[in-house]
Amino acid sequence: MADEIQVLIVDDSALMRNLIGHMIEDTPGLAVAEKAMNGIFALQKIPRVNPDVIVLDLEMPEMNGIEFLKERKKQGITVPVVILSSIAARGAEITMEALSLGASDFIQKPSGSISEDIHVVKETLVNKLLGYGGAYRKTQGRKVLSPVEYKEKTPSDKHSDVAIHFKLAASPVIEPAQPPVRARSPAKTEIIAIGISTGGPDALRVVFSKLDADLKIPIVVVQHMPAGFTNEFAKSLDRICPLDVKEAEDGDPIQPGRILIAQGNKHLEVEKKAAGAVVRLSDDPLVSGHRPSADVLFASVAMNYSNHALGVIMTGMGRDGAQHLGTIYKEGGMTLGQDEASAVVYGMPRVAYELGHVMEQVSLPNMARRICEVAKAQR
Repeated sequence: MADEIQVLIVDDSALMRNLIGHMIEDTPGLAVAEKAMNGIFALQKIPRVNPDVIVLDLEMPEMNGIEFLKERKKQGITVPVVILSSIAARGAEITMEALSLGASDFIQKPSGSISEDIHVVKETLVNKLLGYGGAYRKTQGRKVLSPVEYKEKTPSDKHSDVAIHFKLAASPVIEPAQPPVRARSPAKTEIIAIGISTGGPDALRVVFSKLDADLKIPIVVVQHMPAGFTNEFAKSLDRICPLDVKEAEDGDPIQPGRILIAQGNKHLEVEKKAAGAVVRLSDDPLVSGHRPSADVLFASVAMNYSNHALGVIMTGMGRDGAQHLGTIYKEGGMTLGQDEASAVVYGMPRVAYELGHVMEQVSLPNMARRICEVAKAQR
């Protein structure tokens, strides 16, 4: 169908192009626009096939992924790019360079440049293609069909992020439920907790670059990201943020003016001790389908900081964080959610909003300002 999200696959392996193509064709709302074996052919095909999103390998002959991203930027091409590459597994710096050059997100190939087991990342891949491709189509004034128009294809796991995305996409946003009863009134903010997923790398750049340099309140963040990348990701954010940003390590003190990013594949919780608050990392089972999980973070923040917390839920597929953002609210904390218009995927913040757990919806361009205003308010 012409209204499906059109995906351009760029990979030098014919096997990979075919395997990725099969996964796309098996997903409601996605279609293969064209395939290319390197960046040169991709650039030639973009004007003709007009894709909504690009899947890009990094290691290719003649023009590799980094070179393609540089040329894409030079030509003013705005089609979002999702990196799918084996180099992502060993070159976090190169992956962060790709993000800095305009790639929206990345996924590791599970077992090298030719991964015959690529199906293990299908859920993650189609999650990002639906999110970024759908958001781009909307900016171009093109229709995004809802899953009810694809009855012959349905996700097998009804609890997966993609299945939840389909269910949400097929229904209008509803008015929020009655907010939970508060145990106490909000007090002075002592910690800010952020949960974010698909669309997060770009969104966090926007927010962190605009934070006030005098914001003396610690921030803890769960961004869904695989192991091995959050250190470089934190460094990339530290370069543009007036506050200190680092990857969280177990036992790190929670300090004013410091942002701690959860490690990939590790839950992050906060713990108050006599000597001060610290973060704790764990390998506990997945929660809401994720590790790290925003729900785990929010629950621990609510338990340890009660009505002295600010919880923020932003762009992301699925529902992680929506439940326990409500726990922060119940304990008397403040809560913000990203609005539909500015979210790449209005999934996590939408579920939280519909549950009545979001006190105020905020656009991405205004999020840093509102975080600072709410956090600094005297209560």
